[in-house]
Order: sequence, then structure tokens, then C-alpha cells
Amino acid sequence: MTQVAGDADYGRIGAGYARIRRTDPRIAAQVHAALGEARTVLNVGAGAGSYEPLDRHVLPIEPSPEMRRQRPAHLAPAIHAVAEALPFDDDAVDAAMAMVTVHQWPDPVAGLREMRRVARGPVLVLTFDPAELGRLWLMDYAPELQAVEASRYPAIDTITTALGPGTEVQPVPIPSDCVDGFSEAFYARPESLLDPAVRRAQSAWSFLPPGVEERIAADLRADLESGAWDDRYGSHRTRPEFSGAVRLIVSR
Repeated sequence: MTQVAGDADYGRIGAGYARIRRTDPRIAAQVHAALGEARTVLNVGAGAGSYEPLDRHVLPIEPSPEMRRQRPAHLAPAIHAVAEALPFDDDAVDAAMAMVTVHQWPDPVAGLREMRRVARGPVLVLTFDPAELGRLWLMDYAPELQAVEASRYPAIDTITTALGPGTEVQPVPIPSDCVDGFSEAFYARPESLLDPAVRRAQSAWSFLPPGVEERIAADLRADLESGAWDDRYGSHRTRPEFSGAVRLIVSR
């Protein structure tokens, strides 16, 4: 299958994505509160449907056939379209959201402006601050991974400028048992990152040069087995929350 949009080829790495990348209810509560009273919500780069509210009318947009295929039956089928050319009139929906997807868009600024064009009310972007990725201990093992991620995520200022004046940036605390399997979700459960299926659901790994992912996993495994990881980072296991790079950007 050929790549259809964005930088990651979900036709190749997307199998099993929906099993690992699930809606965390605490992050969802923050997202849904920011939607306010919106009844119609456009979800751009909707993927398998994480964080879509079930009590509102959601219009999902998703260019990847693999991601559209993984949407559960209780969610609305996704429209095949891209962020940069949304098939809606101006002010067509109450709100628009983009959940950990802007880094996949060929032109994030154009996509964000499109979201602002079609939404009468809030525009929400859940993303990672590329300047704060080093907060996670994993990056000590994987500087190549940090470099890849930092090059893909738009700067927070880029997003806020595209969305216009009055845009707010909210930190998103990550609970220790977070069920959305992005890298920072496992800050207290390092063993989970040894699972190739977990890494496969985090697209950045697919951009590493050959052999680098295997080296990182081997180094982490060795330190977990020897106790070196716990000596350096063991306090993370008992932290109820982690303040990492996740941000919720809200344009009202």
C-alpha cells in the first residue's frame, strides 16, 4: 500500500494501532471540556477515533485507508479528505479538533487555518511541544528519536499564530496508567517500551535509521535487567503524573 498523506506510512505501520492508542479518560475530560457547548465537531486526522466525544455529532476526516479501517463500529465512518482542503463551508461546524495529528500534515499551517475557517467556535489541537521532548527519560537512550520527533512537530508558536489571537496553551498531565500508548504514557512502565507492537504504534520509530531502534531496545532491556534503569529513573514508577511535552492548544 502506498502512503496517502502525511509523513508516516500507516499502511505499513498502522496494523494494531487502535489496540495501543486508545482514549485516556483523563485526557479526554480535558479535551471535551475545552469543546464547551459545541454540538457538531469536526475531527481532522481522526485516525481510529481516539478522543471523539460520544455525546456530540462528530464528522471525522481521515486520509489513511488503514486508519479508517480501524475505526470501531460505534463511531461515524471517516470522510476521505485532508486537513489542507476541508470539504466544508465557512463556519459549518460548532468546533474542530485535531488529536496528535498536525505533525503528520504536509502543510500544518494551511490545515490549521482550514480548521479555523470551518469552525464557528473552539478549535482544539492536542500535540507535543518539540522543545520539551527531552523531559522524558527515554530520550537519554534515544537521542535519535528525540531529533526525529523535534523535526516533525510544529513549534507551539507556529500553531498559535496560525489559529489567531486569544489562543491558549494548556499543559496536559499524563497519568501513570495512561491508556493512550504514546511514548510519554510509559514514563512509569519502561518495560512496555520493549514491546515492538507498542513502538510500532508510535510513528517516530519508523523514521530511525536501520539498527537504531534495536540498539535502543537492547540498551533499555539491559539496564532494566541489571537494575541500572531503576537506579537512575526508578522514582518515576511511583509518580502519579508526569509533566511532559503534551499540550492542548485551544483557539476560542
